[in-house]
Amino acid sequence: MLRRRSQFFVLVENALSVKTEKEEEQKEEEQTVSPYEEYLQMLFQFKTTSADQFDNLEKHTQWGIEFVEKYNKFVKERSEIEVNYAKQIRNLSKKYQPKKNSREEEESKYTFCRAFFTTLNELNDYAGQHEVIAENLTSQIISELTRYLQELKAERKSHFHDGRKAQQYIESSWKQLESCKRRFERDCKEADRAQQYFEKMDADINVTKADVEKARQQAQMRHQMATDSKNEYSAYLQKFNQEQNDHYYTIIPNIFQKLQDMEEKRIERIGVCMKTFAEVDRQVLPIVGKCLDGMTTAAESIEPKTDSKQVVEAYKSGFEPPGDVEFEDYSQAMKRTVSENSLSNSKEGKEKSSSKSKPKLWPFIKKNKLSLKLGSGPEDFSHLPPEQRRKKLQGKIDDLNKDIHKEMDQRDALTKMKDVYVKNPQMGDPASVDPRLAEIGQNIEKLQAEVQKFEGWLAEVEEKMPSKSDSNRRSGFYEAQSNTAVSNNCAQDRESPDGSYTEEQNSETQVKAIINPNTIPSTMPDFDEEFDDDDTLPTIGTCKALYPFEGHNEGTIAVAEGELLYVIEEDKGDGWTRVRRNEEEEGYVPTSYIEVNLEPNAKGAMTYI
Repeated sequence: MLRRRSQFFVLVENALSVKTEKEEEQKEEEQTVSPYEEYLQMLFQFKTTSADQFDNLEKHTQWGIEFVEKYNKFVKERSEIEVNYAKQIRNLSKKYQPKKNSREEEESKYTFCRAFFTTLNELNDYAGQHEVIAENLTSQIISELTRYLQELKAERKSHFHDGRKAQQYIESSWKQLESCKRRFERDCKEADRAQQYFEKMDADINVTKADVEKARQQAQMRHQMATDSKNEYSAYLQKFNQEQNDHYYTIIPNIFQKLQDMEEKRIERIGVCMKTFAEVDRQVLPIVGKCLDGMTTAAESIEPKTDSKQVVEAYKSGFEPPGDVEFEDYSQAMKRTVSENSLSNSKEGKEKSSSKSKPKLWPFIKKNKLSLKLGSGPEDFSHLPPEQRRKKLQGKIDDLNKDIHKEMDQRDALTKMKDVYVKNPQMGDPASVDPRLAEIGQNIEKLQAEVQKFEGWLAEVEEKMPSKSDSNRRSGFYEAQSNTAVSNNCAQDRESPDGSYTEEQNSETQVKAIINPNTIPSTMPDFDEEFDDDDTLPTIGTCKALYPFEGHNEGTIAVAEGELLYVIEEDKGDGWTRVRRNEEEEGYVPTSYIEVNLEPNAKGAMTYI
C-alpha cells in the first residue's frame, strides 16, 4: 500500500514538472513567434508597397506611350499641311503660267512680264521644297516613331510581365511558407496533446500496460511529426528568405532598371525627333533662299526704259504729223455786186471753194468699215502704217529667204545624189533626179521673184518714211501716239463724199502687182484708212462655221462648214466678223455664217485706233 502511494506521488511530481516545462516552452515560443509575426507583417506591407509601385509605373509608362502617339499625330498633321500648301502653291503657279498663244508671246518681250514668269517658276520650285519637308517628316519622324511605338509597347509589356511573374512567384512562396508554418504549428499542438495523453495514461493505475504503451508510441510519433514539420518549415523558411532577398534586391531592381532605361530611351527619342523636326526645315532653307534670291533677281532685272522702248518700237507708225490747217474764206460768196466782174469773180471763187477738198485731221478721220473689211489685207501691206508695213515687208522677205535657202539645200543634196548616180549607175538612174531638180529650180525662181517684189515695196516705204534725224526730234511716246493716225496730209485730197477714204488707187496698184510680180510699182498708194497698231490682234474667242463661205472678195477668208476659227474682232453691226485661221491667214466672214463663242473677259467691241 505504501509502495503504491509513493509511486503515485512520484507520478504527480513528474506531471507537475512536465507541466511546468511545457508552460515555460509555451512562453518561450510566444516570445520567439511574436517578433517573427511582426516581421511577416512588415514583409507583407513591403510587398503591398512594391505592388503599388508597379501600378504607378504602369500608369506613367502608359502615359509616356500616349505622349509619343500624340507627338506622332502632330507631325502627321504638319506633314499634311505642307503637302496641301505645296499643292495650292503649284496650282497657283500653274494658273498664272503663260498660255501658248500670240498674246502671251507678245508679252514675253517685256522685262516685267519675264520677271513675273520667272517668279512663277521660282514659286513652283518653292512649293517643291515644302513637298520635300513633308517627305522628310514622313520618312525621318513619322515612320520611325510608328515603328518605335510598336517596339516600346512590346518592351513595356515584357517588363511588366516579368514583374508580375516575379511578384506572383514570391507570393506563391509566401503562401507555401505560411502553409509550412501552420502545419508545423498543428503538429506541435498534436504532439503536446499526445504527450499529455500519454502522461495521463501512464499515471492512471487502472490503465493497462498495453494502453500506456500505445499512448507512448502515439506521443513519440507525434513528436517525430512535429520534428519533421519543424525541419521542413525551417528549410523552407531559409529558402523563402533567400528568394525574398533575390526578389527585392535583384529581380525587382533589375525590372525597375529596365523600365527606367526604357523611359529614358523614350524621352531621348522624343528629343531626337524634335531636333529632326527643326532640321528638316533647316535643310531646305538654302534652296528656299535660292528661290527667293531668284525672285529678287527677277524683280531687279525689270528695266522700265527698255519696256517703254519696246512699246514705242511696237506701236510707232512712221506717219508724219499733219500740217497746219489753212484758213478757208467763205465771206467772198456773200459779196455780191451788179458788175459782171464781181459776178465772174464770185463764180470763180465758188468754183475754187467747191473744187478745194475739205481738209481733215488724220487722227480723227472715220472710215467706211464695210469697205475696209472687204478690201483689207493687200499683199503689199499697204493697209498698214509705214513703220508697221516696213516690219511686215521685212519679215516677209526674211521668210522668203529662208524658203530659198531650204530649196537650195535640197537642190544641192539632189545634185550630189545625181553625181553619185552618174559615178555609180547601179545605185540609181541619174535622169530620175532631173524632174525634181527642175521643180526646185522653178520654186527658187518664183521665190526670188517674190523677194524682188517685196524688196521693191520695202524700198518705197523706206523712201517715204521720215529721216532718222527728224524722228529723233520727236519723243518716243509721241511716235506711239502717231500710230493712231489713219492718213497723212497727202491723204486729205482723197476723201470720199461720205467721209471715208477711197481705195481705188490701192486696188489698181495691187492689180498691177499681181499681173506682173517682177515689176516694181513706180508709186505706192498713200495710207487712207485707220489701222491697228499691233501686228496681230489678240484672240477674243472662237467660232464654228455653220455654212461654207468661199470668200472671193478681197479682205474675206474662205471657210469650210464645221471649221473652227479664232475671233479677233466682233461684228460692229455691219454683218461681218473678223476671224483668224493661223498667224498668216485672217479675214472677214458673214456673222450669220458662224457660231461665235467669246471669252468672258473679252470686251464688247474692238476699236481701231
